Amino acid sequence: MAAAMSMRLQGKTILITGASSGIGRSTAFEFARTCPQNLKLILTARRIDRLEQIATEITQELGPGIKVLPIQLDISNAEEVRTFVDKLPAEFKEVDVLVNNAGLVRGVARAPDIVEEDINVMFATNVTGLIQMTQAILPSMLKRNNGDGAGDIINIGSIAGREPYVGGGIYCASKAAVRSFTESLRKELIATRIRVISVDPGQVETEFSVVRFYGDQNKADAVYAGCEALTPDDIAEAIVFAAGRRENVVVADTLLFPNHQASATIMHRKTS
Repeated sequence: MAAAMSMRLQGKTILITGASSGIGRSTAFEFARTCPQNLKLILTARRIDRLEQIATEITQELGPGIKVLPIQLDISNAEEVRTFVDKLPAEFKEVDVLVNNAGLVRGVARAPDIVEEDINVMFATNVTGLIQMTQAILPSMLKRNNGDGAGDIINIGSIAGREPYVGGGIYCASKAAVRSFTESLRKELIATRIRVISVDPGQVETEFSVVRFYGDQNKADAVYAGCEALTPDDIAEAIVFAAGRRENVVVADTLLFPNHQASATIMHRKTS
């Protein structure tokens, strides 16, 4: 199976947003390790220094068979996204797999106390940025195969998009929007060979909670206390698995939980 996946991915150009840490970073390494020959990776995020370090590490580990292009990009900036494709080097312009991973959560406030800035940044990143990037990449995918289209659009959602919870109203709403957009897009593209894929993680330990609590590491650690959360590598494996299927196979909708989780709010925590 691993050999078949590698062959199917060879020659492809993979674009990953939010690639500087967490799921995005792990996904870059997973693609590279699965197909270490004839693969191109475009890694975007705001933190260019981290992207450049990841590019160096991938090249050191796997050699010259993988070309990595790190690009500084703020997905919430519509103008940056609109001009993104035109600025790509010629050999990277034809994106075969778009992984819309960039996203964040801010705060646990409830209405009417939700800060406007938090509302705006969550929607601009999680929803508008994802849609704008999809619209930037989709035209070239539609032109392939004499107009039949080709390519994968993989949107990283969340259990929060399926099951809203207290203190997560805006984040949950943003991920519900991603889910609706993904399902609409799949239906709109049904006459093409473009695959639209959703991967929805449950509890994953990343910088997610640190950002939610505005950098408070103690509060972030408390989220995972007594739990064995999923790792970014777990999610990356599912993403690459979906992209590595035979062209006619669409892993349309995937929900991933750690063993201790049954829903957005039902989790078993071990006590010491």
